[in-house]
Amino acid sequence: MLSLTSTKGIDNSMNHNTRFWEVKSLNEMTEEEWESLCDCCGQCCLHKIEDPDSGEIFYTYVACQYLDLDTCQCMFYENRLELVVTCVKITAENFDRMHLLPNTCAYRRLSEGKRLPDWHPLISRDPSAVHHENISIRGKVIPEQNIREQDFEEFIIDESNKE
Repeated sequence: MLSLTSTKGIDNSMNHNTRFWEVKSLNEMTEEEWESLCDCCGQCCLHKIEDPDSGEIFYTYVACQYLDLDTCQCMFYENRLELVVTCVKITAENFDRMHLLPNTCAYRRLSEGKRLPDWHPLISRDPSAVHHENISIRGKVIPEQNIREQDFEEFIIDESNKE
């Protein structure tokens, strides 16, 4: 099982007079800028299954037990890496793990040279846009404590209709 977390979300008190993500590489960003890239979709906190032969990653509808299913943020963000041994902190230094993030993720998009989507909170200034645009996992997932780990494969999300 793989579980990724990237950030704790948007700090709306940040003053972004410049679109720092357009002028800085991920490696050049401050911690505050890095953290603000997270749109709080919660997808990084879904359990993923990796095919050992092909390396293909499959998302499931099963969420980490520490994910707040309403806010789509980790309830124990600061201690998540100690609480969940499979949790991977995404940093600019581990680009090789970016493929594990969803296609909509700002970290992945920027690492692939793509722009942030118009709904992204740094552009729209609306932290709930991720929910309104149906990008977040709100209302779509099951907490892991309700599912036996050996049954996670039964909850694989059909990705065939995504980009």
